Amino acid sequence: MSMFSIFNVSGSAISAQSQRLNVVASNLANADAVAGPDGQGYKSRQVVFQTFPMDSQATAGVKVTNITESNAPFKRVHNPNHPSADAQGYVNYSNVNPVEQMVDMISASRSYQNNIEVMNTAKTLLLKTLQMGQ
Repeated sequence: MSMFSIFNVSGSAISAQSQRLNVVASNLANADAVAGPDGQGYKSRQVVFQTFPMDSQATAGVKVTNITESNAPFKRVHNPNHPSADAQGYVNYSNVNPVEQMVDMISASRSYQNNIEVMNTAKTLLLKTLQMGQ
């Protein structure tokens, strides 16, 4: 693997983690969303990653292949005075768990930062290599 392919691998990981952070932000923004008139509320989403070959040298990268919705049940809160309450007085809220989303956000952020650090280290090594040739 050449030194330059490190930038491709880390770049693909940075892009994938960026998408993961966007999905987590969307989940957190809709954590307290109420189901609409059709009874369907916001469902928590997760990013699915997959490795893929990047070149003929068997270098692999990562990409987002799918964004899946959670099948967990909606949070039901008894509030008969709410305008979106059903016949039994329950309101359906999104199935987003804010604690899980915060952990996912921290994990994605750390992975993003680590890949930036890999790119910076590779850049430093390449610059040192060039300086040795002077």
